[in-house]
Amino acid sequence: MLKKHLNDYFKLDEHHTSVRTEILAGVTTFLTMAYIIFVNPSILAQAGMDSGAVFVATCVAAAIGCLIMGLWANYPIALAPGMGLNAFFTFSVVLGMGHTWEAALGAVFLSGVIFFLLSIFRIREWIINSIPLALRLGIAAGIGLFLALIGLQNAGIVVDHPATLLTIGDLSEPAALYTLAGFFVIAALSYLRVIGAVMIGILGVTIVAVLLGHSEFGGIMSLPPSVAPVFLQLDIAGALNISMISVIFAFLFVDLFDTAGTLIGVAQRGGLLDKEGKLPRLNKALMADSTATMSGALLGTSSTTSYIESASGITAGGRTGLTAVVVAMLFLISLFFAPLAGSIPVYATAGALLYVAVLMCGSLARADWEDVTEAAPVLVAALSMPLTYSIANGIALGFISYAGIKLLSGRYREVSPAVAVLAVLFALKFLFLD
Repeated sequence: MLKKHLNDYFKLDEHHTSVRTEILAGVTTFLTMAYIIFVNPSILAQAGMDSGAVFVATCVAAAIGCLIMGLWANYPIALAPGMGLNAFFTFSVVLGMGHTWEAALGAVFLSGVIFFLLSIFRIREWIINSIPLALRLGIAAGIGLFLALIGLQNAGIVVDHPATLLTIGDLSEPAALYTLAGFFVIAALSYLRVIGAVMIGILGVTIVAVLLGHSEFGGIMSLPPSVAPVFLQLDIAGALNISMISVIFAFLFVDLFDTAGTLIGVAQRGGLLDKEGKLPRLNKALMADSTATMSGALLGTSSTTSYIESASGITAGGRTGLTAVVVAMLFLISLFFAPLAGSIPVYATAGALLYVAVLMCGSLARADWEDVTEAAPVLVAALSMPLTYSIANGIALGFISYAGIKLLSGRYREVSPAVAVLAVLFALKFLFLD
């Protein structure tokens, strides 16, 4: 009876799949993205947030996002707090700009509200089509480089220097050695197409570190810790400060394009696009993503977004929302593994950051390096993020450079009104508000 209900609700026969296949696909997707339950608390804890509470918020926000995507939009796409956005939250907004993490959560919530409204009023197509590919590629690569720098810093491989700003650290230190070993293992396992390569690398480094006495083991399972220290702690009033406008825009912009790119890319791999190459029920999928971001901010975590790792589940045969529902159930089960998450040292997740950086920097291969008016903004946006320690600054400088170079090259017709307006606003911000 249950099987029939699932078949009818998710239209399994129509999508040429089965309950068994969807469950297998859900497990596959979860294993490829489960590293976030270790990495996200590690990153947000550096902003002063309670690690155990963030662990719970991460799992619950991911589960809510997956359930909405599965039950409402009926797509095999999983969601969780996004990599890059969590780093921007901690290292740029809180530690760099000096805002409280409560205000940063408020900014995340407001970006989710705006994203939701853009989806309802179907404005998101205009925005997506208005932003040139060069800027999208540069931003994706810049986030990757930003993550790489954070991973290298956490490992002590890159340290500060009074004369050169940065220099190499002591590679004989355990943290550096564990990070490099973890990165090598993750990269090798990924090449060999081992499911859950990132999680295996993180747990492998942790086990070795515990056995060699370099890290303490806190256990495997227990009742979930309290989420109270971060639950409903967002500061909306603080997020409405004029200095937070660029932060809200950065959260919104990255989430919007990351989600749109992931949805189209994953759907194309699974043959879910219609005859015109469009994604049916795209509005529902986008609203599921924005709702998950708002829910995550209320729970106490950074922006929740669609995961490209969902492609692994689609490769395993997932074609409907049942796959996402299975992922949601596994995230809820993960709530009972808080002691294990608390045992993960920061250098165990540093290798994972480097690996994610590799994936994100792959976007540079798609840039038009023969056209300097396209290539230059890509490089400006990509380099600005790690070197200014801010995704928002990288986005702003990317827009300014794109508009300026196109204008001076006589190719002003290629600059959309949206890009021109944003470039001017960003320039005014740097000139008069910073």
